[in-house]
Amino acid sequence: MVYIEEAHPIDAWQDDDNIKAKIFLHSTRTQKERCDVAGTCLVKLGIEYPAIVDDVANSTERAYTAWPDRLYVIDRDGRIAYKSKPGPFGFHTEEVARTLERLLPDGGAGKLRATRASDTLPGVQARRPPAGPSSGL
Repeated sequence: MVYIEEAHPIDAWQDDDNIKAKIFLHSTRTQKERCDVAGTCLVKLGIEYPAIVDDVANSTERAYTAWPDRLYVIDRDGRIAYKSKPGPFGFHTEEVARTLERLLPDGGAGKLRATRASDTLPGVQARRPPAGPSSGL
């Protein structure tokens, strides 16, 4: 997971669902602010897999057209094997599963399971950004 810029900050385009849920976030201006918001998001949403945080210049978002959110499968050679339409309505997890099974040896043979990046990628350490008390989530 890559946490990118907030989709519905109060200083840009606040969403009615966020207002009802009392989620009030400003656009982040520093890397620390973005890490704080990302950490709170992970905790509040119960996300239990590794995440990294895009820089405040939004380099990853711009390179992958990830806003507001997308699903990607990157193959072992670093090529995009699957790119969803914008989420959440463009998410089709069955397409992600089919892509993963196609990329796995023997078509996956029903072996798909969640793993940590640190289990499969040498040198990768799973870390969570620190949760920030002022993020509003």
